[in-house]
Amino acid sequence: MVRNVLQPTGDQVRAFRDRATGHPIQMLNLLKFRAVAAYEASTEAPVSGLEAYQRYAAGFRRVMEPKGCRVLYSGDARGFLIGEGEGAWDAVMLIEYPSTQVMLDMFRDPDYQAVQIHREAALEGQLLIECGPGFKV
Repeated sequence: MVRNVLQPTGDQVRAFRDRATGHPIQMLNLLKFRAVAAYEASTEAPVSGLEAYQRYAAGFRRVMEPKGCRVLYSGDARGFLIGEGEGAWDAVMLIEYPSTQVMLDMFRDPDYQAVQIHREAALEGQLLIECGPGFKV
């Protein structure tokens, strides 16, 4: 079963913290956008979920790149070659954080929280998958 959600549970955050190695981590983001962004209070003209997420992404980069985070890849989820679930996600992002702690600190950062409103307005849901060290293939 796959569920698109917006926030981790307490158990998920604790497990994430407990897996910390002090080394960089990569987070695979599978994103599902709302057709129209759902801002709680806005006097602006309606925008798409994608446009709201682009606002979030610009703010994320402004806040987090100085802390060593970087977007390794972002693009459309075009379709499945193997498996099922067409339409479950609209886009994919792969983000590298210098450490688990940098990501945990991000959640409490007031500058990050200020741009988080765009993420919440943009997304119907997402999967966020922590990726470990690579292996030889």
